[in-house]
Amino acid sequence: MFFNLLLFGVLLVLLIIFILFLCYDGRSKEEKRVEGNPYQLSNLQNKLKQYFYENVNEELHTKHLTKQELQKLKHQKIYLRKALHECNVGSDVAKRYVKEQIKEWLQSSNKITPENINFIIPFHDVIGLNCQDKFEILLYHYKTEHGAEAFYKLLTDYDLWNPQQREDTPYEITQDQIHRIFDIAGIRLSFTDKLEIIAQRLYQNYKGHGPVDELRDMNIDGVSGGVSGALSENVHGITRDAMNGNSNLKNSIWVFFRGLMIHLSFLSFSSAEELQKICRNIYRYGKPGQLSAVRGYIVNEMMDGSRVVVVRPPFAESWSFFVRKFNYLGVSKLTELITDEDASLVITILRLLIRGEQVIGITGEQGSGKTTLLKSLIQFIPPSYTLRVQELVFELHLREIYPERNIVSFRETAEIQGREGLDLQKKTDGTVNIIGEVASAPVASWLVMVSQVASKYTIFTHHAKTTKHLVMALRNDLMITGAFQNENAAQMQVKASIRFDVHVAKDSNGHRYIERITEIEPNIYENKITVRDIIRYESGRYLLVQPVSEATEEEMFTHLSTEEKDTYMLLFQSKGESWS
Repeated sequence: MFFNLLLFGVLLVLLIIFILFLCYDGRSKEEKRVEGNPYQLSNLQNKLKQYFYENVNEELHTKHLTKQELQKLKHQKIYLRKALHECNVGSDVAKRYVKEQIKEWLQSSNKITPENINFIIPFHDVIGLNCQDKFEILLYHYKTEHGAEAFYKLLTDYDLWNPQQREDTPYEITQDQIHRIFDIAGIRLSFTDKLEIIAQRLYQNYKGHGPVDELRDMNIDGVSGGVSGALSENVHGITRDAMNGNSNLKNSIWVFFRGLMIHLSFLSFSSAEELQKICRNIYRYGKPGQLSAVRGYIVNEMMDGSRVVVVRPPFAESWSFFVRKFNYLGVSKLTELITDEDASLVITILRLLIRGEQVIGITGEQGSGKTTLLKSLIQFIPPSYTLRVQELVFELHLREIYPERNIVSFRETAEIQGREGLDLQKKTDGTVNIIGEVASAPVASWLVMVSQVASKYTIFTHHAKTTKHLVMALRNDLMITGAFQNENAAQMQVKASIRFDVHVAKDSNGHRYIERITEIEPNIYENKITVRDIIRYESGRYLLVQPVSEATEEEMFTHLSTEEKDTYMLLFQSKGESWS
């Protein structure tokens, strides 16, 4: 009897557990609420994915349409597929088209109206808005008035652009600042405004680049993600969590603006997976290959000319991306780039050096303005001269700036290295060689070897800190490639080939300037490196400190016009006996 009761009790307990198991839903109340809310952004995003998938893959022949209607739908389908493919690799036209489709879908398929739109994002409730909501509303508001200058105007209007306050810590924009600014701004949004903001949010989460999507389109120097935040315990140089994409990198969005790195600590990726997704998609323009554990980095360009670099574990400690913007739709005037006292002195000398057909290296750290200065200096090259450009990725876009000139640019590919491209240039009727960046020994070796032959002269950029470092770096590159076996001979060759070093710099406040213009004296009979500063930047002004050497002056005069010679003589003779 007792055994039967015990057995019955056990069976009853098991039955109750089984029933509870069938009825139990492990999701939280929040998860259940989200699933049941048709206006939840995540639910709308899932429906949006399905909508675009069905539109792109729809079988049109099953529809009872006229020939004209069928042809029209085919064209729309092809255009949509193309826009979805290009919208996140730098095509503003494609992005705007996809967003228009999203807005139409929101109103037609989801019946979004002024009465229910606040259920998606609580525009009516300041307390219900998170920091990302507020920032995107602010940026949208400024974009309607200022376009791509919206981010800059937002910084200046609310005194966020004050780097002098950040001497000992990274420049940062915090959540408290965004909340304060939003309260002050008092922005009133129409239904159309709200629809635009929601369409952008859905777009950036579905096809775009998450929280950096609109920032990338601003007139900034660049944006990067996955570059800060603590990593988990390191094992053999590789973090387990970083390999799995779980490192604490959510609040790791930085903007490079006016020479300064700004940490947007108020903005974050929704998850490590979102950061990975951006890294996997942002570099795809032109099909440069697959980012993988074996190929841990890719350098490429986007459709708008931006340079993009992506890295991933195990090559890097975390997934990261770096976008550098290059405004090639116009060239900055030198009077806008060189702004300190006696800037006209520097501009005149730069023009004379180029018209005098001197080999010039523009040196400086990353972000100091080397590429921008190089693009502007092209205006001094005689229009009849043909330009041949070699780059790692297309950054200069000189034909966009100077469409009337004879310019052809080459870039490195997986199959064609920089040295091979430079060799080809000798057969393309080039007058002046432009090298976007001397970043490898073969390219450096080629630069030195052809600076005296093949073309009239060469202009290039390099990361050397001093002129002597530039000479030694190029000398070492000649040795590495085997072009020279003797160090002294290699150094003499560099001295005979490279004539001027224009060194650009930026201070802690992001102010860019030309630190010095230095001549490498062409004394090939002495092994020592002799340099002389022609221009030097001191205390906010430019000083003419020494004349150009007689040998270089004589060489320049063979190329300068009579008017240019007069300008040269007036410039240097006016200094008289006061050379420092």
